[in-house]
Amino acid sequence: MSAAQVEAGAVHGIDRLLRNIETGRFERMLSGLTAGAALVNGLEIFLEHDRASFGNRWMWAPIALTPPMIAAGVVGVAWRRAAKTVLPIVSAFVLANGIQGTYLHARGILRRPGGLSEAVYNVETGPPPFAPLLMGMVGGMGLLAAILRRER
Repeated sequence: MSAAQVEAGAVHGIDRLLRNIETGRFERMLSGLTAGAALVNGLEIFLEHDRASFGNRWMWAPIALTPPMIAAGVVGVAWRRAAKTVLPIVSAFVLANGIQGTYLHARGILRRPGGLSEAVYNVETGPPPFAPLLMGMVGGMGLLAAILRRER
């Protein structure tokens, strides 16, 4: 493939994405992507929190929010009303949990021996500082899907 063909393909892909957003088809796609991302992210969170023996009761919150987020994303694909009511409510809780998790992970890093004086080591060996932001991003995707226009 030549550079011109690659560029033409990229422009076509961007035009198609913009057309999907304009016609409302992207709302359904994003609802489905939200459900899929929630599933993958929820499984990863479960494995990581299980490895930490669920040492803090708040570690169960993202696990508990994962099935409702998956369900809200799936029904958001199928029903417009659910995409405008259920999906944003569940997504707001997931986003809030992602923000809360970011705080808890930062606190966990600071509580490790050495605190800030051993910041590099503690970030590498402590709770992953950016992992809760992935949960928050899933909630943000759901909120974005809810405010987009639905195809007719």
